[in-house]
Amino acid sequence: MIYPLMTLDDDTEIVHTEVLKDGSVKVRVETPVFDGFNHLVVYLPSFKIAEVHNYTYDEFEKYMDIIKNSADLIMHFAANGGFENAPPFQDR
Repeated sequence: MIYPLMTLDDDTEIVHTEVLKDGSVKVRVETPVFDGFNHLVVYLPSFKIAEVHNYTYDEFEKYMDIIKNSADLIMHFAANGGFENAPPFQDR
């Protein structure tokens, strides 16, 4: 299952999977361009980069910062059926 996380003001979308069998979560960033999409694929919690297609270094860094800063939320949402279904965080 693929769950939406956010859409940025330039129409870039960040989505993620449910928790996969190996315990990882696939995060995909896609930006529409005239001939398709630029994209980035990262696996959490290891931050293993699987694909980078047509992003500049600065764009890559920007999207990786968003993923790093959202990693706990993404993992929580992935384990609970996406943002729409996830229970709120409890005070720790």
